[in-house]
Amino acid sequence: MQLADKIRACTLCAEHLPLAPKPIIQLDSEAPILIAGQAPGVRAHQAGKPFADASGDRLRQWLGVNEQQFYNPRLFAIAPMGFCYPGTAQHGDLAPREECAVTWREQVLAALPKRQLTLVLGQYAMAYHLPKRYKTLTAAVQDWHSYWPHTLVLPHPSPRNNRWFKRNPWFEQEILPHLQQRVTDLL
Repeated sequence: MQLADKIRACTLCAEHLPLAPKPIIQLDSEAPILIAGQAPGVRAHQAGKPFADASGDRLRQWLGVNEQQFYNPRLFAIAPMGFCYPGTAQHGDLAPREECAVTWREQVLAALPKRQLTLVLGQYAMAYHLPKRYKTLTAAVQDWHSYWPHTLVLPHPSPRNNRWFKRNPWFEQEILPHLQQRVTDLL
Protein backbone atom coordinates (compact mmCIF):
# COMPACT_ATOMS: atom_id res chain seq x y z
CA MET A 1 0.00 0.00 0.00
CA GLN A 2 1.38 3.41 -0.94
CA LEU A 3 1.75 6.18 1.62
CA ALA A 4 -1.15 8.26 0.28
CA ASP A 5 -3.45 5.23 0.52
CA LYS A 6 -2.31 4.56 4.09
CA ILE A 7 -3.03 8.17 5.01
CA ARG A 8 -6.47 8.07 3.36
CA ALA A 9 -7.28 4.99 5.48
CA CYS A 10 -6.19 6.67 8.74
CA THR A 11 -8.75 6.98 11.54
CA LEU A 12 -6.27 7.85 14.30
CA CYS A 13 -8.19 10.84 15.67
CA ALA A 14 -11.74 9.86 14.64
CA GLU A 15 -13.15 10.35 18.13
CA HIS A 16 -12.01 14.00 18.14
CA LEU A 17 -13.43 15.02 14.76
CA PRO A 18 -16.86 16.58 14.15
CA LEU A 19 -17.29 14.56 10.94
CA ALA A 20 -16.14 11.09 9.95
CA PRO A 21 -12.42 10.95 9.11
CA LYS A 22 -11.75 11.76 5.48
CA PRO A 23 -8.01 12.38 5.14
CA ILE A 24 -7.31 14.60 2.16
CA ILE A 25 -3.90 14.45 0.53
CA GLN A 26 -2.44 14.74 -2.94
CA LEU A 27 0.92 13.00 -3.16
CA ASP A 28 3.29 11.75 -5.85
CA SER A 29 7.04 11.26 -5.61
CA GLU A 30 7.51 13.28 -8.83
CA ALA A 31 5.95 16.49 -7.47
CA PRO A 32 8.36 19.44 -7.44
CA ILE A 33 6.02 21.64 -5.37
CA LEU A 34 4.56 20.95 -1.93
CA ILE A 35 1.68 23.00 -0.59
CA ALA A 36 1.82 22.68 3.19
CA GLY A 37 -1.34 24.12 4.67
CA GLN A 38 -3.25 23.79 7.93
CA ALA A 39 -6.11 21.31 7.44
CA PRO A 40 -8.95 20.91 4.95
CA GLY A 41 -12.00 23.09 5.40
CA VAL A 42 -15.53 21.76 5.41
CA ARG A 43 -15.95 22.33 1.65
CA ALA A 44 -12.76 20.40 0.91
CA HIS A 45 -14.03 17.66 3.21
CA GLN A 46 -17.35 17.52 1.38
CA ALA A 47 -15.68 17.55 -2.06
CA GLY A 48 -12.96 15.11 -1.05
CA LYS A 49 -10.26 17.29 -2.54
CA PRO A 50 -8.07 20.10 -1.23
CA PHE A 51 -8.79 23.76 -1.84
CA ALA A 52 -12.21 23.05 -3.35
CA ASP A 53 -13.43 26.56 -2.59
CA ALA A 54 -12.73 30.27 -3.16
CA SER A 55 -9.37 29.86 -1.39
CA GLY A 56 -8.35 27.37 -4.04
CA ASP A 57 -9.41 29.72 -6.82
CA ARG A 58 -7.23 32.46 -5.39
CA LEU A 59 -4.31 30.11 -4.73
CA ARG A 60 -4.37 28.83 -8.32
CA GLN A 61 -4.44 32.43 -9.54
CA TRP A 62 -1.39 33.24 -7.36
CA LEU A 63 0.44 30.22 -8.77
CA GLY A 64 -0.56 30.99 -12.36
CA VAL A 65 -1.98 27.51 -12.93
CA ASN A 66 -5.31 26.04 -13.91
CA GLU A 67 -7.31 23.37 -12.06
CA GLN A 68 -5.97 20.55 -14.22
CA GLN A 69 -2.38 21.49 -13.36
CA PHE A 70 -3.16 22.14 -9.69
CA TYR A 71 -4.84 18.77 -9.17
CA ASN A 72 -2.09 16.87 -10.98
CA PRO A 73 -0.20 15.11 -8.14
CA ARG A 74 2.90 14.82 -10.33
CA LEU A 75 3.08 18.63 -10.28
CA PHE A 76 1.70 19.58 -6.85
CA ALA A 77 1.78 17.63 -3.62
CA ILE A 78 -0.83 18.99 -1.24
CA ALA A 79 -0.23 17.83 2.30
CA PRO A 80 -1.70 19.90 5.13
CA MET A 81 -0.49 19.57 8.71
CA GLY A 82 -3.76 17.81 9.51
CA PHE A 83 -5.43 15.69 6.84
CA CYS A 84 -9.00 15.82 8.19
CA TYR A 85 -11.41 18.68 8.76
CA PRO A 86 -10.95 19.58 12.45
CA GLY A 87 -14.19 21.51 13.00
CA THR A 88 -14.83 25.19 13.62
CA ALA A 89 -13.91 27.57 16.38
CA GLN A 90 -15.19 31.07 17.08
CA HIS A 91 -13.03 32.75 14.39
CA GLY A 92 -12.50 30.02 11.82
CA ASP A 93 -11.52 26.38 11.82
CA LEU A 94 -9.94 24.61 14.76
CA ALA A 95 -6.23 23.80 14.73
CA PRO A 96 -5.19 20.66 12.89
CA ARG A 97 -4.95 17.59 15.10
CA GLU A 98 -1.39 17.15 16.39
CA GLU A 99 -1.47 13.37 15.92
CA CYS A 100 -1.51 13.85 12.19
CA ALA A 101 1.83 15.64 11.84
CA VAL A 102 3.46 13.47 14.49
CA THR A 103 2.37 10.30 12.70
CA TRP A 104 2.71 11.25 9.04
CA ARG A 105 4.76 14.41 8.36
CA GLU A 106 8.26 12.93 8.11
CA GLN A 107 6.98 10.12 5.91
CA VAL A 108 5.27 12.61 3.59
CA LEU A 109 8.42 14.72 3.24
CA ALA A 110 10.54 11.63 2.62
CA ALA A 111 8.10 10.60 -0.13
CA LEU A 112 8.83 13.84 -2.03
CA PRO A 113 12.45 13.46 -3.20
CA LYS A 114 11.98 15.86 -6.14
CA ARG A 115 10.48 18.67 -4.06
CA GLN A 116 12.09 21.99 -4.92
CA LEU A 117 9.55 24.44 -3.50
CA THR A 118 7.46 24.27 -0.34
CA LEU A 119 4.62 26.76 -0.02
CA VAL A 120 3.81 27.26 3.66
CA LEU A 121 0.30 28.44 4.58
CA GLY A 122 -0.63 29.15 8.16
CA GLN A 123 0.98 29.21 11.58
CA TYR A 124 1.05 25.45 12.15
CA ALA A 125 2.80 24.83 8.85
CA MET A 126 5.16 27.73 9.64
CA ALA A 127 6.03 26.24 13.03
CA TYR A 128 6.91 22.94 11.41
CA HIS A 129 8.63 24.04 8.21
CA LEU A 130 10.53 27.18 9.24
CA PRO A 131 13.57 27.18 11.53
CA LYS A 132 12.87 30.78 12.57
CA ARG A 133 9.85 31.94 14.60
CA TYR A 134 7.96 35.11 13.67
CA LYS A 135 5.69 37.28 15.77
CA THR A 136 3.21 37.66 12.93
CA LEU A 137 2.32 36.13 9.61
CA THR A 138 3.07 39.48 7.97
CA ALA A 139 6.62 39.40 9.34
CA ALA A 140 7.12 35.90 7.96
CA VAL A 141 5.76 36.83 4.53
CA GLN A 142 7.90 39.98 4.45
CA ASP A 143 11.00 37.88 5.18
CA TRP A 144 10.42 35.81 2.06
CA HIS A 145 14.00 36.25 0.78
CA SER A 146 15.32 34.25 3.75
CA TYR A 147 14.01 30.95 2.41
CA TRP A 148 13.67 31.67 -1.28
CA PRO A 149 13.72 29.86 -3.72
CA HIS A 150 13.06 26.64 -1.76
CA THR A 151 10.38 27.80 0.67
CA LEU A 152 7.81 30.59 0.62
CA VAL A 153 5.37 31.61 3.33
CA LEU A 154 2.01 32.70 1.98
CA PRO A 155 -0.98 34.19 3.74
CA HIS A 156 -3.96 31.89 3.54
CA PRO A 157 -5.80 32.70 0.29
CA SER A 158 -9.16 32.70 2.07
CA PRO A 159 -11.63 35.52 1.42
CA ARG A 160 -11.52 36.02 5.20
CA ASN A 161 -8.10 37.58 4.62
CA ASN A 162 -9.25 40.22 2.14
CA ARG A 163 -8.52 42.94 4.70
CA TRP A 164 -4.91 41.70 4.99
CA PHE A 165 -4.50 41.80 1.20
CA LYS A 166 -5.82 45.37 1.05
CA ARG A 167 -3.43 46.45 3.83
CA ASN A 168 -0.46 44.68 2.24
CA PRO A 169 -0.53 45.38 -1.51
CA TRP A 170 3.24 44.74 -1.66
CA PHE A 171 2.46 41.01 -1.37
CA GLU A 172 0.81 40.81 -4.78
CA GLN A 173 3.09 43.41 -6.35
CA GLU A 174 6.43 42.13 -5.07
CA ILE A 175 6.13 38.46 -4.23
CA LEU A 176 3.56 36.96 -6.59
CA PRO A 177 5.55 37.66 -9.78
CA HIS A 178 8.51 35.75 -8.29
CA LEU A 179 6.23 32.91 -7.21
CA GLN A 180 4.58 32.61 -10.61
CA GLN A 181 7.94 32.58 -12.38
CA ARG A 182 9.29 29.91 -10.01
CA VAL A 183 6.19 27.75 -10.54
CA THR A 184 6.48 28.13 -14.30
CA ASP A 185 10.15 27.13 -14.17
CA LEU A 186 9.42 24.06 -12.04
CA LEU A 187 6.50 22.83 -14.11
